[in-house]
Amino acid sequence: YNWMNDKSRPVDKRQELKEEITRVLNANNPHAPKNLVRYSFKERVYKPVTAVDHLAVHFALEGNLLHKESDEARRLSIFHEETGDEDKPRSASSKRRKREAKITNQFNFSERAGQTRNNPSRERSCQTEPPPRITFSDSANQWEIYDAYLEKLQKQDSIEKKRKSTVEKKEDFDVKKNLHITKPKLIYANCEDVTQVAEVAKIIERIVIQNTMDDIAQDFKYFEDASDEFRDQEGTLLPLWTFQYEKARHLSVTALCWNNKYQDLFAVGLGSYDFGKQAGGMLLFFSLKNSAFPEHIYPTASGILCLDIHPQLSYLVAVGFYDGCVAVYNLKEQTRDPVYKSTASTGKHTDPVWQVRWQNDDMDNNHMFCSVSSDGRVVTWTLVKNELMSSDIIRLSVKGCISLCLLCAAHGTSLDFHKQIDYLFLVGTEEGKIYKCSKTYSSQFLETYDAHRMPVDTIKWNHFHPRIFISCSSDWNVKIWDHTIKTPMFTFDLGSPVGDVCWAPYSSTIFAAVTIDRKVHVFDLSINKFEGICHQIVVAKKTRLTHIEFNPIHPIIIVGDDRGTVTSLKLSPNLRKKPKSKKGQELPKGSEAEVLKMDRLLALLREPELD
Repeated sequence: YNWMNDKSRPVDKRQELKEEITRVLNANNPHAPKNLVRYSFKERVYKPVTAVDHLAVHFALEGNLLHKESDEARRLSIFHEETGDEDKPRSASSKRRKREAKITNQFNFSERAGQTRNNPSRERSCQTEPPPRITFSDSANQWEIYDAYLEKLQKQDSIEKKRKSTVEKKEDFDVKKNLHITKPKLIYANCEDVTQVAEVAKIIERIVIQNTMDDIAQDFKYFEDASDEFRDQEGTLLPLWTFQYEKARHLSVTALCWNNKYQDLFAVGLGSYDFGKQAGGMLLFFSLKNSAFPEHIYPTASGILCLDIHPQLSYLVAVGFYDGCVAVYNLKEQTRDPVYKSTASTGKHTDPVWQVRWQNDDMDNNHMFCSVSSDGRVVTWTLVKNELMSSDIIRLSVKGCISLCLLCAAHGTSLDFHKQIDYLFLVGTEEGKIYKCSKTYSSQFLETYDAHRMPVDTIKWNHFHPRIFISCSSDWNVKIWDHTIKTPMFTFDLGSPVGDVCWAPYSSTIFAAVTIDRKVHVFDLSINKFEGICHQIVVAKKTRLTHIEFNPIHPIIIVGDDRGTVTSLKLSPNLRKKPKSKKGQELPKGSEAEVLKMDRLLALLREPELD
């Protein structure tokens, strides 16, 4: 079918010409992206970008043509009119003549022009991480809002009452005599503001002290006395830091103990040996990192005579007082009062407590410690919940048998438990005797030693040898014993009353003692069995030394005096020689070399002809 030849089909060209065809033209760039999105940090979602740049540049050419009606074109036309047609050839003379003929201003006018270099523009941008956000939802009702406002008002009232009470206490001048007791309570009453900066202040204080005493810190870490090579195995003591608390100058150092976990921390017990002038005491904790001020301060109503830090739980400290009480302090607690304290109802001592020693836990994992007092009782104290439970181990008597008669009771002054056998212990008395006792036999003594002519001040077992212990007394003597023999193996006369003695933690043959004539005596039995290898005065005149302790790991000792001062001293190389094997290597602590070294000394004493 050929419809073009079909004459019956009507064709109206004018109608087609009149037909309107609509076309919409726009300036959009067909190549511009239509799906751009950007991340919104505010709403945390990607949002589409609605404004898209549709400008497309097809051709760009920078030229030097100017529009004749522009300002720059007008300035150029004026300039050409003044200077003439620039197309005409001009000679140098004509140019010079025209320049000279031009007079712009008759008042000494000069034209100057300059062009500066424009700094290139730079784009800088940065992107920050959005702050952390958490989703929190809760429902609030009328009574919850009321409780919140009520709690806030109660806090404000309590703070106001505390502020008024502190002002009243500061204005009361009658409580100055009890200032050392009340002041810590005032500090902890307002601890809400102090605790926020206490830790930072302590660190800054340590930094300042270490900077001001940098020479002492350098001596402690690096100084070694080279002159020991020429002293014929004798040594010296180098003074380091001095520790003192201003409010404890009138007290004497009655106890010293290092912390086994934090080897730079030690405890100081302060009291008085003048029993006619008892006026309270103090428990202080010093660190080698800060010698200017104690780390912890615990004022006490009675003088402290002894203390012991728990070997595993270093925050528990057992303390014995002059009034017969024993107490346990917890360094983790914010209070200044002990967490446990004995009373008359729990069986406290009736005389001063001279020694306390921590023991292994019982079958119920309750902590235990023992104490000895002048009332003749050796007591075990058990920490049960919030009270101390006491049980008597033994009662001392002068005749050597157990008696309930007060006239026959011996007065205990010192105590120490065996390092390996936990039920075996020694007790020293005011009568100068030493009793070997056992927890399993409370009816009699295992052995009695006629040790000294005056009270036995200190008894300590050797750290390495299981049979050796040492004792000292005010009769000027230091004696070394084998507990299987009733006579002393060594006797040293120091020429003055001995305040304290202790074994070195690194050698079985080294020990140190202090006397009231201000001297520290250091002995090494493997070098000299008759005399000490160091006798040195370490404090000023009119001062008496009372106690001494070796540091567990560092080569230093600390000594206390009757003026509340603790002095640290560094041992020279000759005073801290460790045993060596045949190959020249140092043997570890607790090795059999220390026991063998002491056994050789004992064998030499039993066979005088070998000397």
